[in-house]
Amino acid sequence: MKLSNLASLDPAHQERGVKGLSGASATDRKIWEEFHANWDSLVIESERLRSEARLDSGSNEWKEEDESMEAFQGETEAERSTKVRLAQRFFRRAVFASFESRCCVTGIRQAELLIASHIVPWCQSKEHRANPRNGLCLSRLHDGAFDQGLISVDSEYRLIVSKDLAEQFDNSVIKGSFQSFEGKPISMPSRFRPDAKLLQIHRETIFRG
Repeated sequence: MKLSNLASLDPAHQERGVKGLSGASATDRKIWEEFHANWDSLVIESERLRSEARLDSGSNEWKEEDESMEAFQGETEAERSTKVRLAQRFFRRAVFASFESRCCVTGIRQAELLIASHIVPWCQSKEHRANPRNGLCLSRLHDGAFDQGLISVDSEYRLIVSKDLAEQFDNSVIKGSFQSFEGKPISMPSRFRPDAKLLQIHRETIFRG
């Protein structure tokens, strides 16, 4: 019932017609707003709790990542490094789950060929580093193109291609990988819809036009 209360506050569920329960309390709203307003801190805490739960259960899953938690109690540099790993791990898992481990441009599902790509780069926005709405699931090729501003996503969530890349449409690989998808909508995730404002920042500051 508590999860259903929180579902009533979730825009992703509302878009799907899922109303949840109507008994969400002021505390429910505070928790929801706190989490979504401070992804960085809440992600660290949630990852710590997940790690503790795995250790308590005796599971060896993610052994290497669990061991990294020990560094969290160490020196400042070790703590910073661990926070980065935890945020990256959460971001990747959340983006992959939202897009059902499928490239939102091509539909490729081979995990080894996929990247949880930041819309606004990690180095440019500490606030949105762990925010799944700052993410797209892309193939490694399309992630590279997106990162370099060769492609972007317009306000209608359609793929747009830069002039530099369009000039290479005579290449069969470029044509098949990009021209065939130009102007078509990307596949939308089941939740954590890409933030329109962050996509606008990408178009205005990274995309080559």
